[in-house]
Amino acid sequence: MKNPPGSSPEVQDLLRGVLRLDAKVLALTLGLLGALAIFAATNWLVLKGGPPVGPHLSLLSQYFIGYRVTFAGSFVGAAWGFAAGAAAGVVIAWVYNRVAAWRQ
Repeated sequence: MKNPPGSSPEVQDLLRGVLRLDAKVLALTLGLLGALAIFAATNWLVLKGGPPVGPHLSLLSQYFIGYRVTFAGSFVGAAWGFAAGAAAGVVIAWVYNRVAAWRQ
């Protein structure tokens, strides 16, 4: 990264620190978003009802063991959604930090 004219070492340290993502925070954030999304979508379809309840959402059971489009299944789906979101957050932060370090 090129130094802007007249920038101090403190500003450079700040810029270096801002360029990095905290993997734990991103994992927690994406994990909670994934859990909330699956929990809300499942319960929305359960409350909506109908003869085939959530045929498309039930395809998640191919990846998430134990998941069903039921109220109890929404908790299983939320756990799997948290795990998948957290894993995605760690991978995204790791790739982002590697690219940011490479660009410096």
